[in-house]
Amino acid sequence: MAVSVESIAANLASIRERIARAAARAGRRAEEITLVGISKTFPADAIRAAYQAGLRHFGENRVQEWESKHPELADLDAIWHLVGHLQSNKANRAARLFHSIDSLDNIELARKLDRAVAEMGIVETQQATPLDERKPLRVLIEVRLAPEETKSGVEERDLPKLAEAVLALPHLEWRGLMCIPPLSENAEDARPHFRRLRQLREGLAARIGRPLPELSMGMSHDFEIAIEEGATQIRIGTALFGARPQH
Repeated sequence: MAVSVESIAANLASIRERIARAAARAGRRAEEITLVGISKTFPADAIRAAYQAGLRHFGENRVQEWESKHPELADLDAIWHLVGHLQSNKANRAARLFHSIDSLDNIELARKLDRAVAEMGIVETQQATPLDERKPLRVLIEVRLAPEETKSGVEERDLPKLAEAVLALPHLEWRGLMCIPPLSENAEDARPHFRRLRQLREGLAARIGRPLPELSMGMSHDFEIAIEEGATQIRIGTALFGARPQH
């Protein structure tokens, strides 16, 4: 697939303008919002083009896909997020490949990630990569706010128990919450879900007595609504890179 560096740069500039306008409507600063470019199915060249245009955060959905692209991009000083569902049997690989796991949704996975990070610390320093050296591993808990069979995420009623478990794991740094609302042509339909996630975050922060700074919510079609409702991370794929390649 041919990559247009100019179109990605233009798209990024347009998205940043929209972020600024949405933030202003909410009485916020654009600098409070992190744009994560969702690069699943796009080639390494597209990621490099976005990096050259100034983007520093990127999200992938699958461990195996990122493993294939990572060697071409190892020179980039970027932050790599896993935003897709992570199976617990891939926890070790994910802990080595990503700076942040934004889709944590069960206790077994949390414990495996914690153990993987602990084991990475045993590696001799001369063999450690920059990713190996950072501790702890940042995580977001993904919350399932709508009864859809295909969506991952912890059920709202089970969130406090998972939160307590994650807090007890010394090698994980729990930063906040993530959600994916039901797909709708009307972006406004997502607003109640974004608002609910913010309320859950505020309740948990009060309960544990410390801030949970991150709310990852909003994608290409609804990120402005998410910003108005308090998003600190938005996940943008199509609006940045264009239509996804057909396989």
